[in-house]
Amino acid sequence: MTAARRPPFRADVVGSYLRPQRLKDARERLLGPQTPDKHLGPHGNAALAAIEDDCIVEVIRMQERAGLQAASDGEFRRRSWWLDLIMGWEGFSADRAGASEMVWRNKQGETKASSRLWVTGPVRWRPSTAVRAFEFLKRNTRLVPKVTLPAPLILHMFGGGDAGIREGHYKDVDAFWADVIAAYRTEVKALTDAGATYIQFDDTSIAFLCDPMHRETVRRWGSNADELLRSYAGRMNEVLAGIPEHVTVTFHQCRGNREGHWMAEGGYDPVADVLFNAIDVHGYFLEYDTARAGGFAPLRLLPKGKVAVLGIMSSKTSELEPADDLKRRIGEAEKFAPLDQLAISPQCGFSSSIGGNPLSEGDQERKLARLVEVARAVWPG
Repeated sequence: MTAARRPPFRADVVGSYLRPQRLKDARERLLGPQTPDKHLGPHGNAALAAIEDDCIVEVIRMQERAGLQAASDGEFRRRSWWLDLIMGWEGFSADRAGASEMVWRNKQGETKASSRLWVTGPVRWRPSTAVRAFEFLKRNTRLVPKVTLPAPLILHMFGGGDAGIREGHYKDVDAFWADVIAAYRTEVKALTDAGATYIQFDDTSIAFLCDPMHRETVRRWGSNADELLRSYAGRMNEVLAGIPEHVTVTFHQCRGNREGHWMAEGGYDPVADVLFNAIDVHGYFLEYDTARAGGFAPLRLLPKGKVAVLGIMSSKTSELEPADDLKRRIGEAEKFAPLDQLAISPQCGFSSSIGGNPLSEGDQERKLARLVEVARAVWPG
């Protein structure tokens, strides 16, 4: 690795980037018109893969120009940040037919249906597109190659909780979790065998438990939100058990990020102790770009040896945050956690789905350069 310190780095990123128009056009041309339930998972189209290769090399060079220490492939081989991996395995289907109690919302109060996951058969791992994508990334960057994976918890949350899981193949929820954890452990081993040293799990489930509305949803499912939180921590640790010590694992918390929309709000106070102290990861990427995420006080529970990456820059808007504003917010966070245990990033990816957030590729690169500029000023050397 070329970096002097272990990830996460002082200026870091969540993972996804705006898809170039030629990549989006190629998907339409080569795979046909997209619908909510199509084009998820491996596509097997050699012509599209070649275009993806070119676009990924370009986004890697953009990250290198910005001065970052880690690079992702922008999730350019995915249509969705989470469904593409899951749909490559056995046992799942998904739709956006309005069956989920989760909805997308924006500041105008508009809502959109979210994906509902259905468990249609035994969950079984299949050789992963994520591993092949990582191998290409590793060959084509001098930076630390970063892999993003959807956290296993979202399979339960977007599957409707215990009640929703029992609507499908599994009547025993513990049997569902056993198969999910086995699939994830196989996935992680395949990645580390391929040389992955920086793996991030992206999660919305625990962040949703910060929101009274979603805690009420969990209650309607017949569960207790605090008990579910502790269960989620245990499930994550089962997945993480056995990961080699030299591999850095981080955990990203997001309240939803799709074309400028979100799904939840509320500070980290109800979940912080379990999140920071009961889950065996090296660091956290925390959404902090708006008041919807609450204040920095929960950082007082961050234990020694772990890093909180403050998502104080927005990936949802084109506005470039002034350097002084970012520095001021770091100073506010430092009242609750040592500066040496802090870093900065956008609150989420720039394009969690193929549509992308409402900003340009130029806006995106300027934001990354600003992150690096501020990090170098706050953490010299």
